[in-house]
Amino acid sequence: MSNDLAARDPVMARLIAQHGPCPIPTREDHSAFQSLFRAIVYQQLSGKAAGTILGRVLRLCGEAVDAPDPAHFLRQSDEDLRACGLSRQKLAALRDLSEKRIAGIVPDDAELQELSDENIIARLTAVRGVGRWTVEMYLMFTLGRPDVWPVDDLGVRKGWKIAFGLEDMPKPKPFATMADHLRPFRTQVAWYCWRACDTPAPDM
Repeated sequence: MSNDLAARDPVMARLIAQHGPCPIPTREDHSAFQSLFRAIVYQQLSGKAAGTILGRVLRLCGEAVDAPDPAHFLRQSDEDLRACGLSRQKLAALRDLSEKRIAGIVPDDAELQELSDENIIARLTAVRGVGRWTVEMYLMFTLGRPDVWPVDDLGVRKGWKIAFGLEDMPKPKPFATMADHLRPFRTQVAWYCWRACDTPAPDM
């Protein structure tokens, strides 16, 4: 796919030559519920602190995987879950996530395969505390969807500015269509924009 992308745009061709093939890892073994549960726990925390809290929650629920069973989680008291280190806001979001998984609003793996990116975004952002960017990262890094374009991601917009030599960083609304000529490879384009941010500018 990198060759197809390079053929579409000389800037992308240069980034691909510089950084090599796009190696976005995916974790398709993680369900939507598992991925969002972890994402909510990890919000605004260091990885170490969030991992400690998640481990406590899993032990409380009697689970040894990446996220508890929704019904098991809902049976735990607020007091016990707060003692694990969950804030009130995260606890409310995780309860809402669990309830929406049981209700079927958060789809299972089989249903996910039948849904478009926009349908998945609509379903999962119905969960309290889950925004569009979080779901876009899930689409990219868990489901491996090839044409996700996270226009609100500051790094992607900054990387585009650097790569294309723009004076100003594009705003999200006009940025939404700037990579239309690179469909259906915009997940890769986002990755190369991130890499452009990581590359030191040459000495003048």
